[in-house]
Amino acid sequence: MATLIALGTKLSSRFSAVVTGIKVSVVLFVVVVGVFYIKRANYSPFVPKPEASSEAKGIDQSVLSLLTGAHSSHYGWYGVLAGASIVFFAFIGFDIVATMAEETKHPQRDVPRGILASLGIVTLLYVAVAVVLSGMVSYTQLKTVPGRGQANLATAFTANGIHWASKIISIGALAGLTTVVMVLMLGQCRVLFAMARDGLLPRSLAKTGSRGTPVRITVLVALVVAVTASVFPITKLEEMVNVGTLFAFVLVSAGVIVLRRTRPDLERGFKAPWVPLLPIASIAACVWLMLNLTALTWVRFGVWLVVGTAIYVGYGYRHSVQGEREAVAPEPSDSLEADPNSPVP
Repeated sequence: MATLIALGTKLSSRFSAVVTGIKVSVVLFVVVVGVFYIKRANYSPFVPKPEASSEAKGIDQSVLSLLTGAHSSHYGWYGVLAGASIVFFAFIGFDIVATMAEETKHPQRDVPRGILASLGIVTLLYVAVAVVLSGMVSYTQLKTVPGRGQANLATAFTANGIHWASKIISIGALAGLTTVVMVLMLGQCRVLFAMARDGLLPRSLAKTGSRGTPVRITVLVALVVAVTASVFPITKLEEMVNVGTLFAFVLVSAGVIVLRRTRPDLERGFKAPWVPLLPIASIAACVWLMLNLTALTWVRFGVWLVVGTAIYVGYGYRHSVQGEREAVAPEPSDSLEADPNSPVP
């Protein structure tokens, strides 16, 4: 993945388009074929009764459970809302469109359209898959049970005797993982490139190769991804990504409110509607999802936040364009007051 990214955006975009086409084709296959095996009885109850969960204790509980004293549970409306904090991971990536604004010809028009279109398409596909799967088999068969193996998309097809479909689904899963890793690495490289160019990170990292791509940053990101994926369980990394992304969305939503009040005259290519109601609703939704993540995830996030803040305060701000501009700004002179004969400008 790092090699493709380093070779240029055009090549990586073409590869991503091909693999994404394979992934979407498999998703459509799941929906179209699965429709013929839907049993109406499997939709009842549509929201199963709450089932107490005794797996998580102490710091492994959600923050909401620790604050309220309520036990975590599967199913029920609370279970549905709590599960959204994990399912949210599937929607991460639409914000990468914004990091690629420099690669587009008309960013003010194309970036908002790209974000909204990607969100709409992904939501439609995910909802369709969820509806079909829950109709093919009972929800109890989609639950991962120790000793029975990990439940996945192929579980519903195997239960209905469609064993050959599991191979096709495996191809789609591999394609999906490939595109996700590639897109997230591409977005991270562009973010770090912008930070290095601004001085928040060493400017030597912002040097580009013969193809105009930040090779040093790409190699650095690839090494970090390889090490973390090898050392930490994927579920823990998923929770860390979720809490970090949700926190970023909270800041973005708050920033919309602040900028709308402090810079009403600022030219905007896209103007968010229903401000401040929509940003407030966004903040509330993100905070709710964050509270349903484990306390241990919050501890790890806090440590990571402290490390990032220390880097920013100790190095980033002083070496940034803004910090250097403030450092060389001339102090107000009192010479006019000291010399009454000085000409008044």
